[in-house]
Formats: sequence, C-alpha cells, structure tokens
Amino acid sequence: MELRHLRYFVVLAEELHFGRAARRLAISQPPLSVAIRQLEESVGAQLFERNSKAVRLTAAGQTLQASARTLLRDAEEALTEARHVAQGSAGRLRIGFVGAMLYRGLPQALTRFQAAHPAVRVSLIELNSGEQVTELLQDRMDVGFVHTGRVPAELQARLLVSEPFVACLPAAHRLARKRAVALADLRGEPFVLFSRSASPDYHARILAICADAGFRPEVRQEVRHWLAVVSMVSQGLGVALVPDAMRHSALKGAVFRPLEEATPPSEAYGVWPAASPNVLVPRLLDAVLRSLGPRAAAG
Repeated sequence: MELRHLRYFVVLAEELHFGRAARRLAISQPPLSVAIRQLEESVGAQLFERNSKAVRLTAAGQTLQASARTLLRDAEEALTEARHVAQGSAGRLRIGFVGAMLYRGLPQALTRFQAAHPAVRVSLIELNSGEQVTELLQDRMDVGFVHTGRVPAELQARLLVSEPFVACLPAAHRLARKRAVALADLRGEPFVLFSRSASPDYHARILAICADAGFRPEVRQEVRHWLAVVSMVSQGLGVALVPDAMRHSALKGAVFRPLEEATPPSEAYGVWPAASPNVLVPRLLDAVLRSLGPRAAAG
C-alpha cells in the first residue's frame, strides 16, 4: 500500500464518482480504478460498492476513511517538519558551553538566534571541555563551546575567541593599585587555578605562562569553573590568571589588571560532529562571532 493509494481512496470516498475524483486528482479514470483495486487487495476487503448508477462506501470503506485522512495528514506534517528541519527553520539544537562563554556574548547570541529561529528547540548545559567532547561523540549534543581545539578526528573545531590572560586579584591586594602587573610580581603568591581534570589545556597553559616568567605558581585552590576562580579570588583566597572576558563577571571584591608581558592567548572554540548535517550549527556559530565583536578570533 502506498500513500498515493490512500490519497486516491479519500478523494473517491468524498466524490463517490470515479469521473469527478479522477478530475480532482488530475489523472484519468483507469489509473484510479487500478489504484483502488490494488488498495482493496492490500486491505483484503471491498471498500466500494459499484454499479452503473452509483458508487458507495462499504462498512470497511467507512472505517478506513477516517483513518486514511489521519494518516495522510500525519504524513504531510512529517514531510513539512522534515523540510523545515532541512531548511533550518525548525528542529532542535543541544548546546554545551564552558562558563566563560557567558561573558563572551553567548547569551546575546542565543537571544538573537532564537528570535530568528522561533521554531527551533534550544537546550543548554554547562560542562567542562572534556565532558562536552564526550557528549558530542555520543550524539548527546549538537555543538559545544570549549577551551581546546585539540579534539578527536570525528569532530570539527572552529576558533571563535582569542583574548589575553589578565591578572585577577583581591581588591585589597598590594598589586591591585597598579595599572598593569608583571608576572614576576606574582611569584610566591597563593594561586587559584583551573583544575587539570576540568581543563587540561588551561591548567597546562597557565603553568607554562608562569614557567616562562621563571617561577612555578603556589597552587592553593583548584576549581572546575572560571566563575569559581574569580569568586575565590574575590574572597581573598589567592590570585589567578583568567581570560580577559572574566572582567565582565562583576564579582565584588575582585579586580582585573592587564599583564605587562605578552602571553599565549586564552582561546575558545566551537566544536561539532564532522558528519553533522545540522544546518543550525554554522548559523549559531556565526551568531556567536557577531556577538563577540572585537574579541572574535581573526579570520
């Protein structure tokens, strides 16, 4: 049985006349008669009583009529939804993000994206970079915003943000009065550091920055989120090197100062499955880049 058979059946059931039904369907009568006979053979029951004067639905035909209309309507809705998903006007987008993206324009980008795609179901979950990679590989996320471009071959990565690290200091700290901080001035200070398990890349990068300045930081606290880093600093529990975007966290008690030395940048990437057919992913990444403004990575 084909959807074409059901469509022919519904039209004939409404017209109860082969000639009129054929005209509505823009076909001749013989193909219509053949299709109805094939449908009856598939059902295993006569659907119409025919004679030279009239065409009537049988009891089986009356039963099938309502169900056939429902099936055709559901099929049309399914086709329409599939078409909209393919065009990017509907569908779903499961997004993972590291906390720092909240201060890099992600909320504003999502607001504009949702306004332009009101039929798209967007869901968000905050995870560290490693957790997001796992979710993407297991098809539980469509796109992630992470702090590393070193991802498995099954994923694609697009650099979105390249910004400097800055010193994050308690407001009462002796260095907070300076316009810029030399890395050497942080020697011997208690550090709050992003944990290695949460982000191996960031952990290693900050250690390397300090090593280039000639010292190893005295790590007193390790946490899993940048906001937790800034929060601990604001409470006087240490100093930290954080991405420049964390200036916008606006936590009372923490101040941010540029470093006198140039350092490797803090980077954020959009990551998604390389084989993904989801047309919404590149649209979202473009929206994020527009929201980033001067913080967006060149090229």
